[in-house]
Parts: sequence; structure tokens; C-alpha cells
Amino acid sequence: MTGPLAGMRVIDVTTNISGPTLTMILADLGAEIIKIERPGTGDDARGMGPFMSGEGVYFLHINRNKESVVIDLKKQDGKQIVYDLVKSADVFVENFRQGKAEQMGLGYAKLKAINNQIIYCSLSAYGQSGPQKLQPGYDAIAQAETGIMGINGAKDAELARVPVSILDQGSAMWGAIGILSALLHRNHTGEGQFVSTSLYETGLFWSSYHMLSFLATGEEPQKNGSGHTAFAPYGAYLASDTYIMIGISNQSLFERLCRVLNSMEWLSDQRFLDNKNRVENQYILKENIELILQRETADYWVTELSAAGIPSSKVKKISEVIDAKQTEALGMWQQVTHDTIEDLRLPRLPFHLSKSTPEVKMASPKLGENTDCVLQSLGYTQERIAELSTSQVIGAYEKKLKNR
Repeated sequence: MTGPLAGMRVIDVTTNISGPTLTMILADLGAEIIKIERPGTGDDARGMGPFMSGEGVYFLHINRNKESVVIDLKKQDGKQIVYDLVKSADVFVENFRQGKAEQMGLGYAKLKAINNQIIYCSLSAYGQSGPQKLQPGYDAIAQAETGIMGINGAKDAELARVPVSILDQGSAMWGAIGILSALLHRNHTGEGQFVSTSLYETGLFWSSYHMLSFLATGEEPQKNGSGHTAFAPYGAYLASDTYIMIGISNQSLFERLCRVLNSMEWLSDQRFLDNKNRVENQYILKENIELILQRETADYWVTELSAAGIPSSKVKKISEVIDAKQTEALGMWQQVTHDTIEDLRLPRLPFHLSKSTPEVKMASPKLGENTDCVLQSLGYTQERIAELSTSQVIGAYEKKLKNR
């Protein structure tokens, strides 16, 4: 692997979405990721559909650029393999429920005693302290706990979670930032350290604007649909065929909108005189805007609005975004070779580095695909690997094939 983290070894015992997304970020940056999976089913994400040629799309996306090693961590010989890996590792990542790593003999204190320069990252549901630290949690549960679900969606609509894993993948980002910060600290001091983050902390941070709004006003934030509590007009407006998202955040943009909609009289209307008045009268303003927009198609208005420098977009379907010209121009899709999936494309990390750009080089591994070669790199003999296989401490891809 090449990249800014080339030469770094990461031991990954995470499952599902949050932890594997974190290690995917490190993998795309060039780190060697040794993904340890349980015998039989492996990472739960392997079973999350829909599927492409039998491969779960979740797993395909967030486990590229990794090596899969099957180890039974309930057995002492399995733990010993992890200890041997930790001796030469830079980073260890887990997303177990609070306290489980210690019960398994994989806690920070134990691994630090083996390698005192290890960067140990724990990604949990509720963090390292507090009355809920032992509770399990998923993205949607954390959205509910942190108030995000309560303010998501249209005013009179039923409750809805944000339909992307914002807290799983958001906490993965914070965990990766924490690990990178710890690696920089180690470069200066030689010290390893413990890094932690959680879905709950990420949710609190994402909703901090609304919490501060409550502290400032004493008013409970409400569901606002596509609108905004601080700006108007701001949201999705219906044209003759579909919706357009329009964002007006200052007086200059509002004046341009009035000009495009041929409604300059709004500038002297007391209800719309400034942003404060427009927010107070946003529903009346929306009705007026939509009466005009419904005379033409969304494409027509987006062309007019964009020409005037007004931020806007047709509200697009996912299928329209995949091969959009802007998506293509940014090179967001990278072609990856896969044994059973032709023309597999995966989205790259959403940033560029001019000297060491992250890359998607390898497809996600088959369960246990790299078990033997990783153990060989640790100095395990073929005889010892065979013994561990016979006693079902380890597993390899060939065995998985026979069980299909």
C-alpha cells in the first residue's frame, strides 16, 4: 500500500458499520488493516443486503483495502495470535460494548503492556462514562437519544431517522481524526495512548446548534422539513414537475431571487423586509414563491437561479446522482477488481491530497482470505497453522467455500 499511512499496521476487531468505516478511512490512507473476524459468519455486515453476486453492499463499501483473518477470540490460542499481532502494530480498533474488550483480554491495559506505543481506539454507543455507558446502541437509537430524530422531517410527518448512517459514519470520522492526532503525538513523544469516541458524542455535536438555540431562546426546536430555523426562504419548493431546493442566507441573495421571480415588490413588503421577518412569515412566503415556480419546470428554474448566483438544485433521486456530470468530474467512483463482480465501482474518500491521494486498491476480502499469510508473517510454521486450523482456532477462505 502507498499513502500517508503506508507502513502503519492496524488491528481491526470491529463489526457492522461504525468501526469498519473508521478502519476503511485508515486503509484508504495507506495503512495495513488486519481485520479479525469470528469463525462462521464473520463480520455482521457480510449479511447486510442488498447483495451483488452474493456480497453485501455495506461490506463491499466499508471493508475494501483490508485483509481478513478468522480467529476464535474465545480461545486462548486465538487471543495469543492477537497479542503477537499487537507487538508489531501501531493501532488497535474495537467497537465492542463497554467492558467487553477487557472481559476478552483485549482491553487497553493488557495491550499496552505488550506494546506501550500502541494507539488503542474504542468506538462505542455511549462513551466511556455515564449511566448509559453499558447500554448497546445503533445509529438510529443514538439519533433518538441525541434529539436528532425528534427534529427530523416535516412538521406534521411521522418520526423518521436520517436515512444515512450519520452517527455510525460520523463517529468513524472522529475516531480516525483522534487516531491521526495520537499518531502525531507519538511521533513527537514516543507515547501511545487511548482514543475514544461514541455515537452519542457525535450526535450531541451534530445537534449542538439546536441545543444552543434552545439555551438562547428557551423554545424547543421543532421539525422543519427541508427548511431552516435561521433563514428564509430556505427549503424545497414545488415547481411544475418536481421540487427545487433553494437556499437564501442573506439580503443580497433575496434581492436576486425577487429579480429572477419578477417579484421586486417583496423587497418593500413588511412581512419579507429582512431575514427576521421572512423567518416569521416563511409559510406565506413559500406559498408566494411556489405560485410562481409552478409556471415552469424545475430544470428551467434551476438554470435561471444558477445564472443569478442563487444556490439551488433540483431535488434529485439517488439514481440521478450516480452518473451525474459533477460526480464524474470529481472522480468519486473508483474501479476495483473483484473475483465475482464485474465492473465493481466504489466511492472514494471525499477529499484530495495533492501529494498522496487516498486510493481504493483492493476489493473487500473473502472471509478468512488472508489468515494463513498473516500468520506466516508472524513466524508461525505450516505445522502450527495446521494445528490451529484443526482445533478451529483459525479459519481460512477455502473452508468457507466448502460450507457454502
